[in-house]
Amino acid sequence: MISTNEISLRYGSRKLFSNVNIVFSPGNCYGLIGANGSGKSTFLKILSGEVDSTTGEVVVSPGKRIAVLKQDQFAFDEYTVLTTVIMGHKRLYDIIMEKDTLYAKKNFSDKDGIHLSELETEFAKLDGWNAESDAAKLLSDLGILEEFHGIEMKQLEEGQKVRVLLAQALFGNPDILLLDEPTNHLDIKNCQWLEEFLCNFENIAIVVSHDRHFLDKVCTHIADIDYGNIQLYSGNFSFWLESSQLILRQRIETNKKVEKKREELKIFIARFSANASKSRQATSRKKTLEKLTLEDIKPSSRKSPYINFEQVREAGNNILNIDHLSKLLDGQALFKNLTVTVAKGDKVAFVGPNNIAKTALFQVLAGEMQPNGGSFKWGTSVSYAYYPKDNAKYFNANCNLIDWLRQYSDNTDEVFVRGYLGRMLFSGDESLKQVSVLSGGERVRCMLSRMMLAQPNTLILDHPTNHLDLESIEALNKGLEKFGGTILFASHDHQLIQTVANRIIEITPNGFIDRPNMTLDEYLSDEDIKKQLHRLYS
Repeated sequence: MISTNEISLRYGSRKLFSNVNIVFSPGNCYGLIGANGSGKSTFLKILSGEVDSTTGEVVVSPGKRIAVLKQDQFAFDEYTVLTTVIMGHKRLYDIIMEKDTLYAKKNFSDKDGIHLSELETEFAKLDGWNAESDAAKLLSDLGILEEFHGIEMKQLEEGQKVRVLLAQALFGNPDILLLDEPTNHLDIKNCQWLEEFLCNFENIAIVVSHDRHFLDKVCTHIADIDYGNIQLYSGNFSFWLESSQLILRQRIETNKKVEKKREELKIFIARFSANASKSRQATSRKKTLEKLTLEDIKPSSRKSPYINFEQVREAGNNILNIDHLSKLLDGQALFKNLTVTVAKGDKVAFVGPNNIAKTALFQVLAGEMQPNGGSFKWGTSVSYAYYPKDNAKYFNANCNLIDWLRQYSDNTDEVFVRGYLGRMLFSGDESLKQVSVLSGGERVRCMLSRMMLAQPNTLILDHPTNHLDLESIEALNKGLEKFGGTILFASHDHQLIQTVANRIIEITPNGFIDRPNMTLDEYLSDEDIKKQLHRLYS
């Protein structure tokens, strides 16, 4: 068990949270949510002991081991991949190192022999004989092939390093698992594996994530940082979101009778109780939910942007023709002979483990990169807006937000431009911010404002949910569902793909799979597709 006693954190005059008292219990997975900058990652660091709170204390049951998903990708560059994973269990790794040192001694004493015997006993107790095979299995499950297990971390790409660090955190069955954005750099299949791992994890897991589907699948509770406090709720993210909105509506509609409100809440809870994300905990969760009252749930204080893409004119039926398109990187194929016809109204999700390939395809289609073979042609009536994964070059300017957005508008009236910024929560003095000081999430909202202003009939979006908070992701999701034009997009957000896409295309170095009129869940569960993918990736 891990708990907090009157934890507070201040930075100068700024208060993140105060007097936090929470008990985290075994067998549960807690999703820690809150607006960007609310202190989610910092709270995890307080729990792990990496950051000191202003007041209060963290209490961990004696003998319990905490494992943390490390964020420094360069900290283990001089170690092999397999060793890096085993280092996740510090005591076990220290024993291995000490044993190796003793066995290598030339003048081996009786005292050394006694100590070595003690180490061997503890090593066996910690299941040390299976350490390498367990670490190797974790790596393989996360898509790190065996050929990489013996090389040094510095030889890996960024995405591979992140997956190794995730394996490090999961290694050795920790008692308390702290994961900050664990789905970053994971493709959809790796995310599925992690979801299954956490659903079967019998100890305590506390996760920070902007992936709504992930939070729904793994979380038994939501810990919401809001109102300067951290409130614990039973249920997954969708339950928290809908119940919060329900209570907000009921508070606005003050003329409703209390009994009617309670009846609505009762029906709502019953529906969610039947849909517990962990079947083995469904009964206990249902009992907890049934005890809820109106007073147990608070409406969120956070605001959501308004994202609505309108078309200045509809496109004709001919949107995009791609004919045997190919792109190489350092002599290796990212994709080849890609032949696709995109029709009006298609909302195409490009999936697959290679993000570089998807980004390269979008850059080619947007005219920012030349292909190595083949051709493509946009329809004459198509007007597209492109959201690049890396938007840094758009913000190398010395101006405020109003002037920045004005340069992309035919209507330069300040009131008109402020209206688009206001939709994205840049109102009042916020709209006078210098673009050079914007956070990652603020930059994304600016880019989305720019796209809305263009009023295109086709959208190209390369991982648009990166850096966004949950409220903004929800707003973007609704905006894309509502959009009547054509969309080409890539994302790791399962729910975004599931609810927006009506066509799935997976590109591989050896070919592609194109499935129209198919949702992501249908695509992932199709046995014929699994066999075809096995051949393409072999």
